[in-house]
Amino acid sequence: MDATDETKKMSEQPTSGGSGPKVKKFMFVNRKAPYGTIYALESLEVVLIAATFDQDVSLVFIDDGVYELVKGQQTKGIGMKNFSPSYRALDGYDVEKLYVDRNSLEQRGLTEKDLLVPVEVFDAQQMGQLMAQQDVILSF
Repeated sequence: MDATDETKKMSEQPTSGGSGPKVKKFMFVNRKAPYGTIYALESLEVVLIAATFDQDVSLVFIDDGVYELVKGQQTKGIGMKNFSPSYRALDGYDVEKLYVDRNSLEQRGLTEKDLLVPVEVFDAQQMGQLMAQQDVILSF
């Protein structure tokens, strides 16, 4: 089942009271650099779709995925549009749970100050606990 099939199923899930769709906790884990593959952009699109279905959405940035949030990216030289500023719009979709892996930031010489949007920085144990609380985890 792909991510689009999963979002279709979200709107079909009844609540126990039968009064509307059931809210699930969806976590999107971004592990890839923002350019060179379609993973980062596809993740962002699926996040926005899930948010329109009023699901509990969170994003996690691990490994090279932390580069998706870095300020001041210049993509003209690679012939791609810089979509990273789109992360600032997530708040308008009620997507406010953004988490970054501490080790991934440190290994790349980055800090929270280097990022476009406010995030919570978690260590591996905290991240594991957060992931255990989710209904669905999709990795990109």
